[in-house]
Amino acid sequence: MPPTFRSRHSSAPCLAIIGLAIWTALPAFAEGHAQPDSAEAPFLHENSKAMNRMMNNMTVQPKGNVDEDFVAMMIPHHQGAVDMAQAELRYGHNERLRRIAQEIIVEQMQEIAAMRLALGQPLGPSTPVPDQPTVPRTTNTPQAASQMHMTMPKDPR
Repeated sequence: MPPTFRSRHSSAPCLAIIGLAIWTALPAFAEGHAQPDSAEAPFLHENSKAMNRMMNNMTVQPKGNVDEDFVAMMIPHHQGAVDMAQAELRYGHNERLRRIAQEIIVEQMQEIAAMRLALGQPLGPSTPVPDQPTVPRTTNTPQAASQMHMTMPKDPR
């Protein structure tokens, strides 16, 4: 059996040195890469906000219930995907990617609803995607039904 090495010293100083080396190398690394143009800046800003919000909201204090803890972490994860997909819809130009972003929004929202339902939690309010036009909804009342008129073509027989 090979001997094991166990240091009597903390690894914190080594980690600090490595971290400092990486931190000082970042500006040089960034110089070798193109800076985003001003047209991309709003997308990057919105995407960064979505990522930060997602990461912060995924940090939960365990409640002692695996299922509740799982959902508490997964809902912000899925919402982050929705937020990033909305940024793609606002700023992206590639139609295939925009279609994928639309699918992500629908699928992730469905999964959020399914997780909440599985735990007996109330569903959040139904809201349209901000980038999509809102369509006035009619209520299911007798007054709304009486206001609906449909003109049908006359039967040619």
